[in-house]
Amino acid sequence: MEITPQCVVALTWTLKDTLGETLDVLDDPVEFLVGGDDLLPKIEEALRGHEPGAKLDLHLEPEEAFGDFDDQLVFLEQRALFPDGLEEGMSIEGTALPAGTNPGAPRDLLYTVTDIYPEHLVLDANHPLAGIALRLSLKVVAVREATEGELGRGSAGTGFFKVQPMAPGGEQLH
Repeated sequence: MEITPQCVVALTWTLKDTLGETLDVLDDPVEFLVGGDDLLPKIEEALRGHEPGAKLDLHLEPEEAFGDFDDQLVFLEQRALFPDGLEEGMSIEGTALPAGTNPGAPRDLLYTVTDIYPEHLVLDANHPLAGIALRLSLKVVAVREATEGELGRGSAGTGFFKVQPMAPGGEQLH
């Protein structure tokens, strides 16, 4: 089956920065809805017309991936406002920011604790890959028709490098 909008594609990949440092490897295939919210537009465009077994090497500039780094999304907050046990790399939903934090910090974003100091901590709402040009080697493992549920959700259940809140240990890229 050829990849077209409204189908589900199973992919494996290796993601590197432009210096060749490996950022993420997915050895076990994960399914994504083409024509939904799962994949970046440039990746969808490149996949269209391919079939299982296809291998693609893509170069994504920041504006084609996770955008440029925005220093307006970095906030210095008082350490005392946050609970004990907070660690660098943890994610905090904007809706869960404690009272007293910067009122200019958007509440609809996900923040990563990037630095912790005795009196302050740094929250960053940029995607961890913002500002980075990426090299992505993809392999199409399988293609199938999307189910009604997947089409209705606009997703096969996995967003491309969607950052999700996690316990201590950092963000999850996929």
